[in-house]
Amino acid sequence: MAAQGGNVAIPFSSFIATAVAAAPALAANNQIQRGPVPDWVVESELMPVPANASGLVFVRRQDSLVHLDQKGQAQYLGYRIKILHATALQLGNISITWNPASGAPTVHALSVHRDGKGIDALDKASFEILRREDQLEAARLDGFLTAVLRVSDLRVGDELELSLTTRASDPTLGSNDSGVLLLAPDPAPGRFRLGLSWDEGQQPKLKMDAAMEAVAERRDRAISFPFDNPPMLPVPKDVPPRYRWQRVVEYSDFPDWAAVSRHFAPLFAKAAKLEANSPLKQEARRIAAAQSDPLERASVALKLVQQEVRYIFVGLGGGNLTPATAEQTWQRRYGDCKGKTALLLALLAELGIEAEPVLANNEGADDGLDERLPSPNLFDHVLVRARINGSNYWLDGTLPPVVPPSASPALPYRWTLPLSANGKSIEHLGWKPMKRPSEITLDEIDATAGFDKPARMVHTTIARGVKGLQQQVQLSGLTPSQMLNGFRQELVGNSWQTIDDVRWHYDVKSQASVLTVSGTRIVDWEDDGDGAKSMSLPGGGFIPPERRGRASDQDQKLPYYREPDFSCYATTVRLPKATQVAQWSFNSRFDTTLFGQHYYRAFDLRDGAIRMIRGSRIEQTEIDPATAERDNGRIAAFDNSMAWIYYDPNGKRSAQRGGKLVPATYEIDWTADDVPCLPSGTAD
Repeated sequence: MAAQGGNVAIPFSSFIATAVAAAPALAANNQIQRGPVPDWVVESELMPVPANASGLVFVRRQDSLVHLDQKGQAQYLGYRIKILHATALQLGNISITWNPASGAPTVHALSVHRDGKGIDALDKASFEILRREDQLEAARLDGFLTAVLRVSDLRVGDELELSLTTRASDPTLGSNDSGVLLLAPDPAPGRFRLGLSWDEGQQPKLKMDAAMEAVAERRDRAISFPFDNPPMLPVPKDVPPRYRWQRVVEYSDFPDWAAVSRHFAPLFAKAAKLEANSPLKQEARRIAAAQSDPLERASVALKLVQQEVRYIFVGLGGGNLTPATAEQTWQRRYGDCKGKTALLLALLAELGIEAEPVLANNEGADDGLDERLPSPNLFDHVLVRARINGSNYWLDGTLPPVVPPSASPALPYRWTLPLSANGKSIEHLGWKPMKRPSEITLDEIDATAGFDKPARMVHTTIARGVKGLQQQVQLSGLTPSQMLNGFRQELVGNSWQTIDDVRWHYDVKSQASVLTVSGTRIVDWEDDGDGAKSMSLPGGGFIPPERRGRASDQDQKLPYYREPDFSCYATTVRLPKATQVAQWSFNSRFDTTLFGQHYYRAFDLRDGAIRMIRGSRIEQTEIDPATAERDNGRIAAFDNSMAWIYYDPNGKRSAQRGGKLVPATYEIDWTADDVPCLPSGTAD
């Protein structure tokens, strides 16, 4: 549900310091305007171009300024850039995108400076206005417009100048503004200035990091941050996401998170209110008549919203933050997360189920949210949390209809904001290592026919989380013949000789997408001489972890971060019938933890088959530098061998035998919660 304002798309954006102030606006206009620079703008002096200037460009000045007034925010961008390389001529492709409800952008200057003379680029060219519906395939209907212009006869050595102002204001936010100013970590050489100013009575709360505080220049109703040839400030290696905020200034009119909660709660309460003769009341009565248990009723209501209302982001007019009503969404049979949430809240209310909307961030950008100034722009999604039978359940109407109410959200949120008329603060969702693997790969290799014969192969993947849901969307609409033909086209001719069967289903109980491919494959047996054979089992090896360390100019005290993950591989090889158990062996069992990641591998040999299982799970997403340094010294001893099985016709090969009961791929339900991908007794 993140709001968006106007912006200018400029190539080489990493060179450009950007001002981000998110919010759509009110006044309607769909034409580029021309006009003078606003009174609140003070442009920087041009920086001389050094004689030894190198690289793509030299920025003589770039001002990214935001002004707050009673109407919202005005954003000014002005720059003059010396082009030093032919690649940088792409800067002449100007693209401005804005919400027409915000009022049109005003261009103050667009010119080329050559040999001491200025050439007005708008004398011979004008902006072409496009309706920006290029995101329809992503189910977005935002009504944004794009103006494009290609500056003609732009040459290396020219200086390109552009200055313009856009506006952003949202009736949903009223007089509350918020946003950020930031300087890119690797800007081009030159002069940059970020700035924030405000009318009397519009001063926001400010928060900035040490780099911005060091250069801040304060004056009456304004603050600016000038930089000449700012140094590169790369993000320290392997840090948690919250440490990636560098050279950032936050501003907000919201005093605390409870104020954000109180501000948006009435919007959803109003949108979820039903008319006396609403058809949704009839839907609720139908659900209530068919189901007596509140959880079952909530499940049916959620599936109705997921299945009967298609997802389309609606950001037209003031719709970026204001939810469509439940009645509108049901009538249209499409809606975004806000509309679907309002619809679900309406149905649950009719069913007598207590529920509230909750803001979240689907992009994984919520780490360190408790360190940010309160701002609705830090969220991009809203879902429902319901109180059912004394427990909390999460319901997301934008997900496929195979996702029921659950005790935890389908996505791994760190922080959420419940919306309440009384106001609530952000809530931290505690993290634990994954209980179930996000992906399990099972390979059954039936080599009973002999070493020189193709093996029967059954390959199964079990995917959960986002990947599993993506697979559900991709495969649920295919017929069996379409699926079979597709996999034959993709796989046959490589290691697969034939694809005989493809089966897929989504297991709702375990929230897993299960795909099984069966056929024949050539087995890659290694010839070890004297009749001996060996084979590396798929999925059995471990890649040694990388050493943890940072450049000397980076903060050595910061923790090291790993994305949560839990993968599992299990391979079963049915041994050739002409061989004996005593002629077979395998390499070592493996069980260790390094850099907060648990590595495990085990074998077993029984019933004419060798079984291997290999699991890997992140136990700690963050480790301190002392632990990292200790584990750096353990990398050399890491067993990075692949999982090998060996056949010796003389039975003389000595190798570690089993002793741990490892199930074959066909012996247990691998969608269950207790699959042995890690040693028994491993903490959840």
